[in-house]
Amino acid sequence: MGIFSRKTSTSVATATAPIDPALAALTGEYAIDPPHSSIGFTVRHAMVTNVRGTFGSHEGTLKLDGAAPARSTATVDIDIASVDTGIDDRDAHLRSGDFFDADNFPKMTFRSRSAEQVGGTQYRIIGDLTIKDVTRPISIDFEYQGVATDVYGNERVGFEGSTQIQRSDWGLTWNAALETGGVMVSDKVKLTFDISAIKRV
Repeated sequence: MGIFSRKTSTSVATATAPIDPALAALTGEYAIDPPHSSIGFTVRHAMVTNVRGTFGSHEGTLKLDGAAPARSTATVDIDIASVDTGIDDRDAHLRSGDFFDADNFPKMTFRSRSAEQVGGTQYRIIGDLTIKDVTRPISIDFEYQGVATDVYGNERVGFEGSTQIQRSDWGLTWNAALETGGVMVSDKVKLTFDISAIKRV
């Protein structure tokens, strides 16, 4: 799902996509459940492999209107200090001024501005992503994964999505040249979202 991609058929799909009765009933305010959700990233390292990481501490709210998806909204707040790639030294470097500067900018945030159904159980959310002191628009495509009542009686809803950004657009420009050509860290970063949210009473 590209950040800058725009499908010419989006408006047609949005206007004609049938509303599943089960989705139409999916309306209300939901709180993201961090222990059962994952917000992560993948970035090319040294031109030959991928490094994957997650942000273990985050919170957010989904306000869903299944009958009129355009009325749905999403907010997410992510604690930068919770970044985890499995290597302590690398995580410390990511938290430093070379990258996120977590001491001065402890949060990464997303605030939706619009939402639409693009077909079946696929949805697109457009909103503002803020990293450090830079706010830029991104587009995230999500796939509805279903709804269920857990063993504690909580109504849960699931969504899975991703998008690609260029980190330099948010001032994350640190890099190192390789002797064989190329750079240590790709400018392109894939963000992934695997969300389980609980309906608030």
